[in-house]
Amino acid sequence: MRYPKNQRGDPLSNGTKGECMKRRSVSGLVFDISNHLFLILVFCVMVLPFLYIISYSVSNPSLLKGGLILFPVGFTFDSYKLAFQDPAIITGIFISVARTIIGPIVMLFFTSMAGYVLTRRELVGAKFFRKYFVFTMYVSSGLVPMYIAMNLLHLTGTFLIYVLPGAISIFNMILIKTYIESVPKSLEEAAIIDGANDFVLFFKVIFPVCMPVLAAVTLFTCVNQWNTFIDAQIYNTMYPNLYPLQYVLYNTLTSVSSLEQLQRQAAESQPLATPQSLKMAITVITILPIACVYPLLQKYFMKGLLIGSIKG
Repeated sequence: MRYPKNQRGDPLSNGTKGECMKRRSVSGLVFDISNHLFLILVFCVMVLPFLYIISYSVSNPSLLKGGLILFPVGFTFDSYKLAFQDPAIITGIFISVARTIIGPIVMLFFTSMAGYVLTRRELVGAKFFRKYFVFTMYVSSGLVPMYIAMNLLHLTGTFLIYVLPGAISIFNMILIKTYIESVPKSLEEAAIIDGANDFVLFFKVIFPVCMPVLAAVTLFTCVNQWNTFIDAQIYNTMYPNLYPLQYVLYNTLTSVSSLEQLQRQAAESQPLATPQSLKMAITVITILPIACVYPLLQKYFMKGLLIGSIKG
Protein backbone atom coordinates (compact mmCIF):
# COMPACT_ATOMS: atom_id res chain seq x y z
CA MET A 1 0.00 0.00 0.00
CA ARG A 2 1.27 3.44 -0.88
CA TYR A 3 0.78 6.18 1.68
CA PRO A 4 0.57 9.89 0.87
CA LYS A 5 3.87 11.76 1.14
CA ASN A 6 4.77 15.36 1.78
CA GLN A 7 6.74 17.58 -0.58
CA ARG A 8 10.08 16.11 0.64
CA GLY A 9 8.88 12.55 -0.05
CA ASP A 10 8.45 11.51 3.62
CA PRO A 11 5.35 9.50 4.57
CA LEU A 12 2.62 11.60 6.15
CA SER A 13 1.35 11.02 9.67
CA ASN A 14 -2.09 9.65 10.41
CA GLY A 15 -3.42 13.13 11.17
CA THR A 16 -2.08 14.52 7.91
CA LYS A 17 -3.48 11.54 5.99
CA GLY A 18 -6.87 12.17 7.58
CA GLU A 19 -6.76 15.81 6.55
CA CYS A 20 -5.91 14.79 2.97
CA MET A 21 -8.76 12.29 2.86
CA LYS A 22 -11.14 14.89 4.28
CA ARG A 23 -9.99 17.46 1.75
CA ARG A 24 -10.46 14.97 -1.06
CA SER A 25 -13.91 13.98 0.16
CA VAL A 26 -14.98 17.63 0.32
CA SER A 27 -13.67 18.32 -3.18
CA GLY A 28 -15.38 15.16 -4.43
CA LEU A 29 -18.67 16.26 -2.87
CA VAL A 30 -18.36 19.70 -4.47
CA PHE A 31 -17.67 18.06 -7.83
CA ASP A 32 -20.68 15.74 -7.52
CA ILE A 33 -22.99 18.61 -6.60
CA SER A 34 -21.69 20.76 -9.46
CA ASN A 35 -21.99 17.85 -11.87
CA HIS A 36 -25.58 17.15 -10.85
CA LEU A 37 -26.56 20.81 -11.13
CA PHE A 38 -25.00 21.04 -14.57
CA LEU A 39 -26.81 17.90 -15.76
CA ILE A 40 -30.11 19.21 -14.39
CA LEU A 41 -29.55 22.45 -16.29
CA VAL A 42 -28.80 20.54 -19.49
CA PHE A 43 -31.91 18.40 -18.93
CA CYS A 44 -34.10 21.49 -18.53
CA VAL A 45 -32.62 23.16 -21.62
CA MET A 46 -33.29 20.05 -23.72
CA VAL A 47 -36.64 18.91 -22.32
CA LEU A 48 -38.53 22.17 -21.73
CA PRO A 49 -38.79 23.11 -25.44
CA PHE A 50 -40.22 19.66 -26.27
CA LEU A 51 -42.61 19.86 -23.33
CA TYR A 52 -43.76 23.26 -24.52
CA ILE A 53 -44.36 22.02 -28.08
CA ILE A 54 -46.31 18.96 -26.91
CA SER A 55 -48.40 20.96 -24.43
CA TYR A 56 -49.19 23.64 -26.98
CA SER A 57 -50.21 21.10 -29.63
CA VAL A 58 -52.86 19.53 -27.36
CA SER A 59 -54.09 22.78 -25.81
CA ASN A 60 -57.12 24.87 -26.71
CA PRO A 61 -55.61 27.94 -28.43
CA SER A 62 -58.49 30.16 -27.26
CA LEU A 63 -57.51 29.54 -23.63
CA LEU A 64 -53.80 30.30 -24.09
CA LYS A 65 -52.63 33.71 -22.90
CA GLY A 66 -49.09 33.54 -24.24
CA GLY A 67 -45.84 32.76 -22.47
CA LEU A 68 -44.31 29.41 -21.62
CA ILE A 69 -46.71 26.57 -20.88
CA LEU A 70 -45.61 23.23 -19.46
CA PHE A 71 -49.02 21.56 -19.16
CA PRO A 72 -51.96 21.44 -21.60
CA VAL A 73 -54.70 24.02 -21.22
CA GLY A 74 -58.07 22.76 -22.40
CA PHE A 75 -56.96 19.34 -23.63
CA THR A 76 -57.86 18.65 -27.30
CA PHE A 77 -56.57 16.69 -30.32
CA ASP A 78 -58.20 18.92 -32.94
CA SER A 79 -54.82 20.06 -34.28
CA TYR A 80 -53.74 16.47 -34.86
CA LYS A 81 -57.04 15.59 -36.52
CA LEU A 82 -56.63 18.50 -38.92
CA ALA A 83 -52.96 17.69 -39.56
CA PHE A 84 -53.75 14.10 -40.57
CA GLN A 85 -56.35 15.35 -43.03
CA ASP A 86 -53.54 16.87 -45.10
CA PRO A 87 -52.46 14.40 -47.84
CA ALA A 88 -48.92 15.80 -47.72
CA ILE A 89 -48.58 14.66 -44.09
CA ILE A 90 -49.72 11.11 -44.92
CA THR A 91 -47.39 10.91 -47.93
CA GLY A 92 -44.52 12.38 -45.89
CA ILE A 93 -44.99 9.78 -43.15
CA PHE A 94 -44.95 6.97 -45.73
CA ILE A 95 -41.78 8.27 -47.41
CA SER A 96 -39.99 8.90 -44.11
CA VAL A 97 -40.87 5.46 -42.72
CA ALA A 98 -39.84 3.78 -45.96
CA ARG A 99 -36.44 5.49 -46.15
CA THR A 100 -35.84 4.93 -42.44
CA ILE A 101 -36.37 1.17 -42.90
CA ILE A 102 -34.85 0.56 -46.34
CA GLY A 103 -31.91 2.96 -46.01
CA PRO A 104 -30.33 1.35 -42.93
CA ILE A 105 -30.82 -2.16 -44.36
CA VAL A 106 -29.01 -1.25 -47.59
CA MET A 107 -26.28 0.60 -45.67
CA LEU A 108 -25.82 -2.31 -43.25
CA PHE A 109 -25.44 -4.85 -46.04
CA PHE A 110 -22.85 -3.02 -48.14
CA THR A 111 -20.98 -1.18 -45.39
CA SER A 112 -20.54 -4.23 -43.17
CA MET A 113 -19.22 -6.27 -46.11
CA ALA A 114 -16.78 -3.50 -47.00
CA GLY A 115 -15.58 -3.31 -43.39
CA TYR A 116 -15.09 -7.07 -43.31
CA VAL A 117 -13.11 -7.08 -46.56
CA LEU A 118 -10.74 -4.41 -45.25
CA THR A 119 -9.84 -6.67 -42.32
CA ARG A 120 -8.58 -9.45 -44.60
CA ARG A 121 -4.80 -9.59 -44.69
CA GLU A 122 -4.78 -11.31 -48.07
CA LEU A 123 -6.58 -8.38 -49.74
CA VAL A 124 -4.31 -6.87 -52.38
CA GLY A 125 -3.84 -3.15 -51.78
CA ALA A 126 -5.65 -3.20 -48.43
CA LYS A 127 -3.51 -0.38 -47.04
CA PHE A 128 -4.24 1.79 -50.09
CA PHE A 129 -7.99 1.21 -49.87
CA ARG A 130 -8.03 2.10 -46.17
CA LYS A 131 -6.26 5.40 -46.82
CA TYR A 132 -8.45 6.07 -49.84
CA PHE A 133 -11.69 5.61 -47.88
CA VAL A 134 -10.46 7.82 -45.03
CA PHE A 135 -9.43 10.46 -47.58
CA THR A 136 -12.99 10.63 -48.91
CA MET A 137 -14.25 11.52 -45.43
CA TYR A 138 -12.37 14.83 -45.50
CA VAL A 139 -12.33 15.71 -49.21
CA SER A 140 -15.52 15.73 -51.29
CA SER A 141 -16.32 16.84 -54.82
CA GLY A 142 -18.95 19.38 -53.77
CA LEU A 143 -22.65 19.85 -54.32
CA VAL A 144 -22.69 20.63 -58.06
CA PRO A 145 -20.64 17.59 -59.19
CA MET A 146 -22.72 15.44 -56.84
CA TYR A 147 -25.96 16.68 -58.38
CA ILE A 148 -24.61 16.13 -61.91
CA ALA A 149 -23.58 12.57 -61.00
CA MET A 150 -26.98 11.79 -59.49
CA ASN A 151 -28.71 13.26 -62.53
CA LEU A 152 -26.59 11.20 -64.94
CA LEU A 153 -27.42 8.09 -62.92
CA HIS A 154 -31.15 8.99 -63.26
CA LEU A 155 -31.63 9.02 -59.49
CA THR A 156 -33.13 12.51 -59.27
CA GLY A 157 -36.89 12.45 -58.97
CA THR A 158 -36.87 8.90 -57.57
CA PHE A 159 -37.06 7.32 -54.14
CA LEU A 160 -33.68 5.65 -54.66
CA ILE A 161 -31.93 9.00 -54.16
CA TYR A 162 -32.68 8.58 -50.45
CA VAL A 163 -31.12 5.11 -50.29
CA LEU A 164 -28.29 4.47 -52.76
CA PRO A 165 -25.97 7.46 -52.01
CA GLY A 166 -25.80 6.33 -48.39
CA ALA A 167 -25.22 2.65 -49.15
CA ILE A 168 -21.58 3.06 -48.09
CA SER A 169 -20.84 5.07 -44.95
CA ILE A 170 -17.12 5.46 -44.33
CA PHE A 171 -17.53 6.35 -40.66
CA ASN A 172 -19.74 3.34 -40.00
CA MET A 173 -17.39 1.15 -42.03
CA ILE A 174 -14.47 2.14 -39.80
CA LEU A 175 -16.51 1.30 -36.69
CA ILE A 176 -17.47 -2.11 -38.07
CA LYS A 177 -13.92 -2.81 -39.24
CA THR A 178 -12.52 -1.96 -35.79
CA TYR A 179 -15.06 -4.21 -34.12
CA ILE A 180 -14.34 -7.13 -36.45
CA GLU A 181 -10.62 -6.80 -35.71
CA SER A 182 -11.41 -7.27 -32.01
CA VAL A 183 -13.19 -10.59 -32.66
CA PRO A 184 -11.00 -13.61 -31.75
CA LYS A 185 -9.32 -15.10 -34.80
CA SER A 186 -10.04 -18.57 -33.45
CA LEU A 187 -13.67 -18.21 -34.57
CA GLU A 188 -12.61 -17.62 -38.16
CA GLU A 189 -10.03 -20.40 -38.05
CA ALA A 190 -12.58 -22.89 -36.73
CA ALA A 191 -15.05 -21.97 -39.48
CA ILE A 192 -12.35 -22.22 -42.16
CA ILE A 193 -11.34 -25.67 -40.88
CA ASP A 194 -14.99 -26.73 -41.21
CA GLY A 195 -14.89 -25.67 -44.87
CA ALA A 196 -16.57 -22.27 -44.70
CA ASN A 197 -15.85 -19.82 -47.53
CA ASP A 198 -15.80 -16.04 -47.17
CA PHE A 199 -19.56 -15.62 -47.60
CA VAL A 200 -20.41 -18.30 -45.04
CA LEU A 201 -17.73 -16.94 -42.71
CA PHE A 202 -19.16 -13.44 -42.91
CA PHE A 203 -22.89 -14.14 -42.72
CA LYS A 204 -22.86 -17.03 -40.22
CA VAL A 205 -19.88 -16.20 -38.00
CA ILE A 206 -18.81 -12.55 -38.20
CA PHE A 207 -22.20 -10.92 -38.77
CA PRO A 208 -23.97 -12.43 -35.72
CA VAL A 209 -21.01 -11.62 -33.45
CA CYS A 210 -21.04 -7.98 -34.58
CA MET A 211 -24.66 -7.31 -33.56
CA PRO A 212 -23.80 -4.62 -30.94
CA VAL A 213 -21.83 -2.42 -33.34
CA LEU A 214 -24.31 -3.11 -36.14
CA ALA A 215 -27.12 -1.91 -33.88
CA ALA A 216 -25.11 1.24 -33.13
CA VAL A 217 -24.54 2.14 -36.78
CA THR A 218 -28.15 1.23 -37.57
CA LEU A 219 -29.28 3.72 -34.97
CA PHE A 220 -27.01 6.36 -36.51
CA THR A 221 -28.50 5.74 -39.94
CA CYS A 222 -32.11 5.57 -38.78
CA VAL A 223 -31.87 8.92 -37.02
CA ASN A 224 -30.15 10.49 -40.01
CA GLN A 225 -32.65 9.08 -42.50
CA TRP A 226 -35.61 10.23 -40.44
CA ASN A 227 -34.32 13.76 -39.77
CA THR A 228 -32.71 14.73 -43.06
CA PHE A 229 -34.55 16.68 -45.73
CA ILE A 230 -31.70 18.39 -47.62
CA ASP A 231 -31.57 15.60 -50.21
CA ALA A 232 -35.28 16.09 -50.93
CA GLN A 233 -34.75 19.84 -51.24
CA ILE A 234 -31.87 19.35 -53.69
CA TYR A 235 -32.92 16.39 -55.81
CA ASN A 236 -36.72 16.04 -55.45
CA THR A 237 -37.97 19.57 -54.93
CA MET A 238 -40.16 19.27 -58.06
CA TYR A 239 -41.76 16.02 -56.88
CA PRO A 240 -44.16 16.63 -53.93
CA ASN A 241 -45.12 12.95 -53.85
CA LEU A 242 -41.54 12.18 -52.70
CA TYR A 243 -41.35 14.73 -49.89
CA PRO A 244 -40.36 13.18 -46.53
CA LEU A 245 -42.12 14.32 -43.40
CA GLN A 246 -39.27 16.59 -42.31
CA TYR A 247 -39.41 18.48 -45.61
CA VAL A 248 -43.18 18.86 -45.25
CA LEU A 249 -42.58 20.38 -41.82
CA TYR A 250 -39.87 22.64 -43.25
CA ASN A 251 -42.23 23.93 -45.95
CA THR A 252 -44.96 24.43 -43.38
CA LEU A 253 -42.74 26.54 -41.15
CA THR A 254 -41.11 28.62 -43.90
CA SER A 255 -43.52 28.82 -46.83
CA VAL A 256 -46.02 31.68 -46.96
CA SER A 257 -48.43 29.65 -49.10
CA SER A 258 -48.36 26.79 -46.57
CA LEU A 259 -49.12 29.25 -43.78
CA GLU A 260 -52.08 30.67 -45.70
CA GLN A 261 -53.35 27.15 -46.33
CA LEU A 262 -53.09 26.35 -42.63
CA GLN A 263 -55.02 29.50 -41.79
CA ARG A 264 -57.82 28.55 -44.20
CA GLN A 265 -57.97 25.01 -42.84
CA ALA A 266 -58.00 26.23 -39.25
CA ALA A 267 -60.76 28.72 -39.98
CA GLU A 268 -62.98 26.37 -41.98
CA SER A 269 -62.48 22.92 -40.46
CA GLN A 270 -61.74 23.10 -36.75
CA PRO A 271 -62.63 25.96 -34.41
CA LEU A 272 -60.07 24.81 -31.84
CA ALA A 273 -57.09 24.73 -34.23
CA THR A 274 -54.83 27.62 -35.25
CA PRO A 275 -51.84 27.76 -37.62
CA GLN A 276 -49.51 27.82 -34.61
CA SER A 277 -51.11 24.76 -33.00
CA LEU A 278 -50.97 22.95 -36.35
CA LYS A 279 -47.24 23.70 -36.61
CA MET A 280 -46.74 22.30 -33.12
CA ALA A 281 -48.76 19.18 -33.96
CA ILE A 282 -46.75 18.52 -37.13
CA THR A 283 -43.53 19.02 -35.17
CA VAL A 284 -44.60 16.42 -32.60
CA ILE A 285 -45.52 14.00 -35.40
CA THR A 286 -41.99 14.30 -36.82
CA ILE A 287 -40.25 13.89 -33.45
CA LEU A 288 -42.27 11.18 -31.72
CA PRO A 289 -41.48 8.09 -33.87
CA ILE A 290 -37.68 8.35 -33.71
CA ALA A 291 -37.89 9.27 -30.02
CA CYS A 292 -39.70 5.97 -29.41
CA VAL A 293 -37.21 3.90 -31.43
CA TYR A 294 -34.06 5.32 -29.84
CA PRO A 295 -34.50 3.80 -26.32
CA LEU A 296 -34.93 0.34 -27.84
CA LEU A 297 -31.43 0.43 -29.36
CA GLN A 298 -29.69 2.45 -26.65
CA LYS A 299 -28.14 -0.55 -24.87
CA TYR A 300 -26.62 -1.83 -28.12
CA PHE A 301 -25.53 1.68 -29.03
CA MET A 302 -23.09 2.17 -26.13
CA LYS A 303 -21.92 -1.45 -26.09
CA GLY A 304 -21.14 -1.46 -29.78
CA LEU A 305 -19.12 1.74 -29.70
CA LEU A 306 -17.12 0.85 -26.59
CA ILE A 307 -16.24 -2.72 -27.51
CA GLY A 308 -15.19 -1.71 -30.99
CA SER A 309 -12.77 0.86 -29.59
CA ILE A 310 -10.94 -1.36 -27.05
CA LYS A 311 -7.85 -3.31 -27.95
CA GLY A 312 -6.51 -6.35 -26.14
